[in-house]
Amino acid sequence: MEYYLGIDLGSVSTNLVAINQNDEIVYKSYLRTKGQPIKTLQEALRDFQQSLSDCIVAGVGTTGSARHLAAVILGADVVKNEITAHAVAATRLVANVKTVVEIGGQDSKIIIIRNGVVSDFAMNTVCAAGTGSFLDQQASRLNISIGDFGPIALKSTNPVRIAGRCTVFAESDMIHKQQMGHSLEDILAGLCEALVRNYLSNVGKGKNIEPPIVFQGGVAANVGIKAAFQKALGTEIIIPEHFDVMGAVGAALLAKDAVLRRKTTRFKGFEVGKAKISASSFECNGCANACEVVSLKDNNNTLARWGDKCGKWSSLNSSEELLS
Repeated sequence: MEYYLGIDLGSVSTNLVAINQNDEIVYKSYLRTKGQPIKTLQEALRDFQQSLSDCIVAGVGTTGSARHLAAVILGADVVKNEITAHAVAATRLVANVKTVVEIGGQDSKIIIIRNGVVSDFAMNTVCAAGTGSFLDQQASRLNISIGDFGPIALKSTNPVRIAGRCTVFAESDMIHKQQMGHSLEDILAGLCEALVRNYLSNVGKGKNIEPPIVFQGGVAANVGIKAAFQKALGTEIIIPEHFDVMGAVGAALLAKDAVLRRKTTRFKGFEVGKAKISASSFECNGCANACEVVSLKDNNNTLARWGDKCGKWSSLNSSEELLS
């Protein structure tokens, strides 16, 4: 069987999806990156090989904040930003979608789609308020499972108002509300509503948010956040089956399209999962910029370099077209 792989390599999670010739998702994995993107990427590839040992990889697409890194290591056929990957997945899997709300581990984004084409988008990459990492942090502080966060919030009958514009202020306000005697249910529900207010006034500011609205990204698993969005927007929020790996789904679909045009794949093979790949950096003294150049190596073979402003080192890349 021939499959197309989509890799979404991010700061919080590493997602791998495989689709068949009919665009059906036959495999998916969600791993915590834990600050080790190369190691986690190799682990995801090994897990996939063990699960579908008789498969042939016909193409690979990468997305996410470390998409170029993943592309060089694996030999990707297409490298796309997260906006494109999420939009492609949403339009292929949800009929007539007009708005995509995506909240991940470290950032959030909104994508406006009209007639199947992205017409507008916005991202929040400056503050982690309302993202998965912040919710994980608060669940840990309150000694509850992140899986219980949403169901507990839904039990609230009187959500308290929490300042949600900043992670520091939100946490301080939650502690203050606890000290005043408010219940955990009301505080969590208030936090969900605060995070949704922050998203709509920041990421969604000035956007024409129309249904059908698709909610994807890891935070879509939180039913409290979904309920808060529905309350604020006054409409149903659709959560697709594979909401947590939609970026990887989009990358896989784009890889299939690219390979069908090119008739061949750049995938290096499953041996990459066992290779000794490492990254190191050095400071270039060629000019006053003193750029920090990152060098990616497989044993002693240099796979790629990047980080320089003038192109002195990155121009030596063997896979330069993937880094453009």
